[in-house]
Parts: sequence; C-alpha cells; structure tokens
Amino acid sequence: QGEPIRVLVTGAAGQIAYSLLYSIAKGDVFGKEQPLVLVLLDITPMMTVLEGVVMELQDCALPLLREVIPTDKEEVAFKDLDIAILVGSMPRREGMERKDLLKANVKIFKSQGTALDKYAKKTVKVVVVGNPANTNCLIASKSAPSIPKENFTCLTRLDHNRAKSQIALKLGVTANDVKNVIIWGNHSSTQYPDVNHAKVNVKGKEVGVYEAIKDDSWLKGDFILTVQQRGAAVIKARKLSSAMSAAKAICDHVRDIWFGTPAGEFVSMGVISDGNSYGVPEDLLYSFPVVIKDKSWKFVEGLPINDFSREKMDLTAKELAEEKETAVEFLSSA
Repeated sequence: QGEPIRVLVTGAAGQIAYSLLYSIAKGDVFGKEQPLVLVLLDITPMMTVLEGVVMELQDCALPLLREVIPTDKEEVAFKDLDIAILVGSMPRREGMERKDLLKANVKIFKSQGTALDKYAKKTVKVVVVGNPANTNCLIASKSAPSIPKENFTCLTRLDHNRAKSQIALKLGVTANDVKNVIIWGNHSSTQYPDVNHAKVNVKGKEVGVYEAIKDDSWLKGDFILTVQQRGAAVIKARKLSSAMSAAKAICDHVRDIWFGTPAGEFVSMGVISDGNSYGVPEDLLYSFPVVIKDKSWKFVEGLPINDFSREKMDLTAKELAEEKETAVEFLSSA
C-alpha cells in the first residue's frame, strides 16, 4: 500500500455525498489497495452535520481510510489534492430562474477554481457534479488557468447510465449487455441520448440497438424524453433529487478516469470541446463520447451523425453557448 491519495468531496454533508463517501472509502473507486485521505468541504452552517458524517466514516472501520478532514475553509480543502469531486452547488429553489441559479453558482465555482489554482496539485483531476454542471465546470476551469483544461470534466454519466438501463429494461437484458450509448451536450433537459452507435448483447450476439429494439418511434420519442426528464421524475416520486444513482455514476466516472475505459467501449462525460470533430463550437463544456487511457481522455472520432442527431446536438450546444455567455458576464463582475 503506497502513499495515500488526497480526495476532496464538496457538499460533503449533503445527500449525494452520503451515498458517495462510503463507496470511495471502501475502495470501489480507486481500488482495494489504494489508501486515501478524504477531505470534506461544506458551508459553515453544515459543520455539525459534517461531524456526524465523520463519525460514521470512522465507525465503518475501513482499512483504506487513513484520515478524514472536515472543513469549511477552501485553503484547507484544496491543498495538495489528487482529485476534487465538486458536488456542492447552489440548488435551484422554487420560483428561481436559471439565470439566478447561474449567478449564485458562478460565485461558488470561481472561488473554488481559484482555490484549485492556488493550492491543488497541477495534475489534479476535477469532476463537477453540482448543477448546472457543464457551465459550473467551465467557470471553475477558467478560474484555474494553471491547471490543464482537460483535467476538468463534468458528470453526464448518470444520464449515460439511465440511457443504458432504459434499453436494457426494454429488451429484458442486463445493463452490462448494453454499451456505447452516448449523451451529447448539456446535463439538462436538452441533452441528447444517442443510441445510433450503441450495441447490445442479445443471446450471445452483438447487435445494434435500433436493430434489436425494432421500434424507431420509441427510440426517437419516449426513450429520449424518459432519459432527459428522469431527474425530474425521481424528484416528483421521492420528493428529493437523485442521490444513490448520482453517487454510483460519480464512482463510475472517476474510476474510468483512474483506470481507463474497457477495450471497445466508450463513455460519456462533459469535457472541453476544443478540437472536436463533431462541429460543436470551441470553449464549451459539452458531453461527448470518450475513451480513457493513462488518466487522459480522447474524443471517439469518426462516428457518422445523421440529420436527426445533428439537430439535437446543435440544440443543446446552443443552450450551452447561452449559459456560458450569461456566466461569463457574471464572472467579470463576480
């Protein structure tokens, strides 16, 4: 067992973190051999709750967990980090415009980006979960100019997993039998879940999803809507937002960054759009299909894009460009 790695989780007293911290600490993400120091950041009023989370982590008696550091101070939280999982953000309150939400979050992610720039390792991997995730991630990256843009990713793996699972349910197979679905664009209701390139293993034979399902109107209609609006459906039913599934998706996302993607498979994550070959404007944090090796991601190139997909991909890019414009305005005044 080598040196422990330093892992930060923000919003650490919240419900996503409550599901996430145990999985990280018991070795589901960085492997069963990798000791960890967990740094938990939250706002000052949550520190008492956070103390309870620390007690519970101690009471799990986990062999890999070397130290837990609860804090409300950025200079403590961001010091010497190997990985930062930014879950905490200002949630949307009733009657709040998306614009108000952006304004509040620009402030948070500018501050955290600046802290990353100042205190974290330059090799740090940053995963933004807090919504609006894509734009929050872009703001954090712009506020940390000394850390490579490629090191900043945002979570669209939950949408990716939702898409996989809907296909699996429809066909009566397991989620593992479905691969290479794609989430294009924003982690919002404009995202485009694309299964034109996805494959499914049916009775030992790999076939395209369109061929396996033989129901184009479902694939172009209800399937897309279900994935786009799944978060809202969970809130409606549970009266709380997705936490267990979000935590699982964060684990999947970070583990793939750490260990790479399986041969022949790609995953979706929000990454900087610079140099993509899919006609997505530069300088957006947009979800693409990627493969990962040696902790570096690459775009999956050369996938043919039909007119139906093109329109959906452009629509979500347009939303991201508008969000970015609003956020950058706030950034200059923040």
